[in-house]
Amino acid sequence: MALDALTRRRGTSAPAPDPVTGAGGPSAPARPPVRKIPFRTRLRRDRSLLLMVLPAVLLLVVFAYVPMLGNVIAWQQYSPYTGFLSSTYVGWANFERVFTNPLFLNAVENTLVITAFQLLFFFPVPILLALLLNSVLSPRVRTTIQSIVYLPHFFSWVLVVTIFQQIFGGAGLINQTLRAQGLSGFDMMTNPDTFLVLITMQSIWKDAGWGIIIFLAALSTVSPEHYEAAAVDGANRWRRMWHVTLPAMRPVIILLLILRLGDSLTVGFEQLILQRDAVGTGVAEVIDTYVYYQGVVYADWSFAAAAGLVKGVVSLLLVLGANKLAHVFGEAGVYKRA
Repeated sequence: MALDALTRRRGTSAPAPDPVTGAGGPSAPARPPVRKIPFRTRLRRDRSLLLMVLPAVLLLVVFAYVPMLGNVIAWQQYSPYTGFLSSTYVGWANFERVFTNPLFLNAVENTLVITAFQLLFFFPVPILLALLLNSVLSPRVRTTIQSIVYLPHFFSWVLVVTIFQQIFGGAGLINQTLRAQGLSGFDMMTNPDTFLVLITMQSIWKDAGWGIIIFLAALSTVSPEHYEAAAVDGANRWRRMWHVTLPAMRPVIILLLILRLGDSLTVGFEQLILQRDAVGTGVAEVIDTYVYYQGVVYADWSFAAAAGLVKGVVSLLLVLGANKLAHVFGEAGVYKRA
């Protein structure tokens, strides 16, 4: 009514909207069409960035994608003396051996058990450390703690296993202290029953401090105004952590969890092969060590290639499945849907 009166007063008339479709009435201004930049223009514009990334792409192609052609030996009776061009084709026989071999199935079981245990008791540790460090107000204290917890990441697994041997071994510091007090000692380094706890302790000590870097970076993006607003609303420290801090970390946590699931069948080759003989293959044999011994030590190249290929396909399916689940819950995951 007011619009009609205004237009009559100005001597013009506004088009009456259609009563059914609503067309013909006043509408918002149309968005300008998005102009698609030609490929040559984008190539000329980004040529400096493309030249910078070209060496990394070449290294990835040469050392990651070209070696994938060697997976053809999984369908052959391969011999390094004849080469894969002259080796006998055996079809899916090697894969049948993989799925019917009890030793391989034992390695798969150990791998899954170690992965599940470390997801429960190792994956949350960097998150908790990041929350604790974020609550430290003094920058000097925070920097000191970060330096201390980062340091073990730069140690090799040989050094880490040696340190644990000097502490938890049969002649280690703990056993010597217990014997000095008239108590019986224990050897954690050669006990199969405690091996799962042992390797998880080693992983936490070595890599948990390094893992908090990403979580601290995520926490640095949280505006202090959010904490101030929550405090004004009466939220205590725990409420602020639950409603402000953790939601800010959730995308990063989900992303790292997806990547961890994709890498779940790789649970630390060097760490386990160093301690495999001490506790036995019953608990320390995983897929990577099994493939190494079958392919390199025992020269059963085709069987090892088939086992490694099965592992790679399962890892890919885990990443895709976890990423799809992240999309269902509204998270971006590793990549966004188009």
